[in-house]
Amino acid sequence: MARDPAVLDDGESSGTNSESADYGDNNTLLDRRSYLKLAGATTAAATAVTAASGAASAADYDVIRAQGQTINIGSGETFENKLIDLTTGSSVLLMVNGANSTIRNVGFKGLHRGDGFMISINAGRGDVLVENVYLGDGSTKEGADFVHGPGAVFMHRNNSADVTFRRCNVQGWPNNAFYCSNTAHGGSARFEYCFGKNNGVSTYRVASGSDAIIGCVAYNDNTDYGQGYGGYGETNGRPVWVWNGGAVTIRDSNFSDGPYPYALVAGANNSPGRANFESGGYSGNIRRGAGSTVTVGSAVSSDPDLSIPDGVPTSAEAAASGGEQRTRGDHENLQHTYEFVAEGESEPTDYYFEVEEGPIEPSSYNGATIEPEYTWVNDDGTRAAGRVVDGRHAWEFDSPLVDVTVDGPATPLVNDRQSNLDRYPRSGAAGDDWKGDMPWHATDSGSSDEPVDGGSDASNDGTTDDADTDDSTDGEREFEHTYEFVAEGESEPTDYYFEVEEGPIEPSTYNGATVEEPRMWISDDGTRAAGRVADGRHAWEFDSLLVDVTVDGPAEPLVDDRPSNLDRYPQSGATGDGWKGDMPWHNSLEHTYEFVAEGESEPTDYYFEVEEGPIEPSTYNGATVEESRMWVSDDGTRAAGRIVDGRHAWEFDSLLVDVTVDGPAEPLVDDRPSYLGRYPLSGATGDGWKGDMPWHADNDPEHTLLIDGVGIIGETSYDFRVSGDAEPTNYQGASINDDTSIVDGRVSGSLRGWRDAFEFSGDLESLTINGSARVYLDDERVDPNEYGEELDHVLTIVSNGSPASYEVSVDGRIAAIAGDDSSEAASIRDGRTAVGAIDAGYHRFRYSGSVTDLAFDEGTAFVYADQDRITPDDY
Repeated sequence: MARDPAVLDDGESSGTNSESADYGDNNTLLDRRSYLKLAGATTAAATAVTAASGAASAADYDVIRAQGQTINIGSGETFENKLIDLTTGSSVLLMVNGANSTIRNVGFKGLHRGDGFMISINAGRGDVLVENVYLGDGSTKEGADFVHGPGAVFMHRNNSADVTFRRCNVQGWPNNAFYCSNTAHGGSARFEYCFGKNNGVSTYRVASGSDAIIGCVAYNDNTDYGQGYGGYGETNGRPVWVWNGGAVTIRDSNFSDGPYPYALVAGANNSPGRANFESGGYSGNIRRGAGSTVTVGSAVSSDPDLSIPDGVPTSAEAAASGGEQRTRGDHENLQHTYEFVAEGESEPTDYYFEVEEGPIEPSSYNGATIEPEYTWVNDDGTRAAGRVVDGRHAWEFDSPLVDVTVDGPATPLVNDRQSNLDRYPRSGAAGDDWKGDMPWHATDSGSSDEPVDGGSDASNDGTTDDADTDDSTDGEREFEHTYEFVAEGESEPTDYYFEVEEGPIEPSTYNGATVEEPRMWISDDGTRAAGRVADGRHAWEFDSLLVDVTVDGPAEPLVDDRPSNLDRYPQSGATGDGWKGDMPWHNSLEHTYEFVAEGESEPTDYYFEVEEGPIEPSTYNGATVEESRMWVSDDGTRAAGRIVDGRHAWEFDSLLVDVTVDGPAEPLVDDRPSYLGRYPLSGATGDGWKGDMPWHADNDPEHTLLIDGVGIIGETSYDFRVSGDAEPTNYQGASINDDTSIVDGRVSGSLRGWRDAFEFSGDLESLTINGSARVYLDDERVDPNEYGEELDHVLTIVSNGSPASYEVSVDGRIAAIAGDDSSEAASIRDGRTAVGAIDAGYHRFRYSGSVTDLAFDEGTAFVYADQDRITPDDY
């Protein structure tokens, strides 16, 4: 069957509702050219391979031998073109920790005999794209010791990201193909043109009203993927399982139950599920449990098409080499579309958008009209604009979207889905200065004088004729045109310079601007003006064409009340830059000292002293004035600062007597390298004043966190986050371990039978304990549940007087209860499964989410989820 897979605008939300169709956060169109370097936990050798198909760069892939490693994929990273060799008998975990990330062109080769899931997603708000992945060789249960065995993909309960799975092939996994029912608690899962077969428990396990299954296939047959399945049948799975959460959308998808009793099941744990099955087909039965609702549309047939959707990889090698890249519109080499739909709208819509790399091409996609007089693309092909009325414009491109602005009623669609404009602009966007000054704007007022900095067209060059200008003034200004430099709220000064074709130029109080004569300058012939503005507004009036503008600082330039496009300058007739930069306000102090740390992530602390004050912070050579990281003594003879990835500058008039630089920044005195070996000089006051600055207090440890596992059986892992800095300590004899991870205030590690301790500054923001341990904050015992997600349910296992071994899993998190030692003999695995043995009394735990599995390896016991008794038969 012919299927045309949608291509995410890898710009934004991977599949919640119409507001989340941009992917790259998904609205970033995640860059398929990027390459995630394997480091840290990834120690497997990677061997470069070139597929026989040759020419395309996507045909090159690396081979990674499974050795039990975890490959972490952080925010904004792309993991692509990899063949993961599972014939080693071990596992690889792709752990997605950050949003706006991508897994693309990955093939898992060989029958999996390890444990756990292959892809695990626990990211913050944003988007994740999993595209062109092959997991079709199946898995046995022999490597896992929990109830259902290994699974393919798992979305954590704490995940907040919107995840899109596109063109994935998953077959023969005993513990779900796509375990995504945690979307009931956050995030979403969208499946586009995926294929699944013979997956235990379920293939598509969903819950949220933002979840969608589009153009997908799932069914069961008698395929044998290998021995060692542990007695759990390969066909013992629901093609679709809808949990409680919201109304899941199913469209153009086909399912068959095969040996399993149902093609689609709604409801779990005595809670109803909801689904709208709009189109496609199914054979078999639909189960509506616990009052569930499944609406089956008239476009759903009883003869499902179970063929593999077009573009889905059918081997690990095909996935790793990239497969076929389908195009969407007029241009074969461009895979993404952006449309502005204004059909039936009489009000015009002006739109502007920008991509990371060109080209952008106008398109007739979906019947759009190409109107050259109302569309524009810049020279490098990264920015486009247009005006549409009662019609449709479309564009094609191939790289991440970084900015979109829509001014009017048109609906923006990215790859046929509504674009979430709230996600723009993104990193790399050029700002708004280029927007709003397009050729079609010149016709809005019926005159040729708008905008002043309008391009090279003579009809729009800003020149005026005295005979025609009487009606152009608005009573608020003497001249025809205004130029403003708006820096209200900005403490950093802005120096600006501009030039017009013919004078005069006059300072103005237009729009409440201030005329500051000591900080404003005009050339004798009235064609050039300059100024310095900080936390205020300067305005100027003039009558002729702008030919040059330079703005050095954060002020926003406005021409005739609209943003000025500085990229257009200088124009023909400008006199160059020689006159810029030598203004009266620049000459206050004789010497400069700079600390240059551009590109340096390590902070530099610096201290210097002069014979006589004052010392003043400066924006010399583009330096930044950071008041919170700069200090001057009361008498003005000593200064200090901290600089990271930037530049600080100072001005002074007297002799330097001492300089200390602690960090990688380069010191420059009067634009030349400073020789630190000659300091201190006579007259310096020593080092006693150095090192005790306001910014140092931010890093002083304020608190101690002790995680005490003495007397606890088994391993306990922990993860916590603080708002400041953290470092390990030997407090109360705690050990300091090499495998403890501390990154940007997040700490994770594990202990077995002993203590770990940490000093930290700021607040304890979150704390998760997987296992059993006592936690003390500043010597007071605390309940970890108070710092993480709320564990609002109680699980109680009561002995019936005979020995029993149990295993209970939840789809949230399960933990021992602080101060309750009843469950200390039990262990917690992965934060989701409690395993223990009981022959008397009871064991109690707190958990979030729902119980998903309950099993006894030996004997039986009474088990209660809150007040409700549960049994293994419920699962």
